[in-house]
Amino acid sequence: IQALGETNKLRQQVIATATVYFKRFYILNSFKSIDPFLMAPTCIFLASKVEECGPIPIQRLITVCSSLIKSKFNFAMTNDFLYRPQHVLECEFYLLEMMDCCLIVHQPYRPLTTYAESLGPEVLNTAWHIINDTLRCDIILTHPPYLIALSALHMSSVIHNNDNAMKWFSELTISIEKITQVSQQIIQLYELWRGFEEKKEIPGILFRMPRPRMSHSGSLAGSRCSTPSGMR
Repeated sequence: IQALGETNKLRQQVIATATVYFKRFYILNSFKSIDPFLMAPTCIFLASKVEECGPIPIQRLITVCSSLIKSKFNFAMTNDFLYRPQHVLECEFYLLEMMDCCLIVHQPYRPLTTYAESLGPEVLNTAWHIINDTLRCDIILTHPPYLIALSALHMSSVIHNNDNAMKWFSELTISIEKITQVSQQIIQLYELWRGFEEKKEIPGILFRMPRPRMSHSGSLAGSRCSTPSGMR
């Protein structure tokens, strides 16, 4: 989703919202219900409309997906991108139904920029990248955005040894223990990430992942996206 959004020159807010949609869907559904490689562009397509950056032409989205799989992710995917615009539109319907049309997602970026006004651009920039990294785990689903923003700022302040920021944190009415709890989860993400060899691990993960079967007609047999009666 990150690569797809960046290639389409979308704002990070759109990418983050699409990532939350993706996570919310697969918390309640198996990977076998809808192919994640179809759900990812569908989430981007929907998020671009919700975040009011203008809908992306579906054909361009399909073209970019196909290009990324052949170039950037060819170590993980040996097949071509098989989906067409009608699949994205149909998948969007089931995504909307699953989320009960609750599409507004509050992200940490707005509170981050508000908090960081007096802390300097260096602290803000590092904290922004830390928040981007948290999209690879479930923190955005389990903690309020303001707390994630404060945790990213706290980590950034420590990285840059910013005494002004440390004083600013000491004056907060929010418990520093809550902030450090989130920070510890982010640190655990980086520790896991450090030992994770993507090009070595991902092909095996994808091989074991259950996937919808393609029927002879090209539809997704057993997928919620192609079988309305299967959606509950």
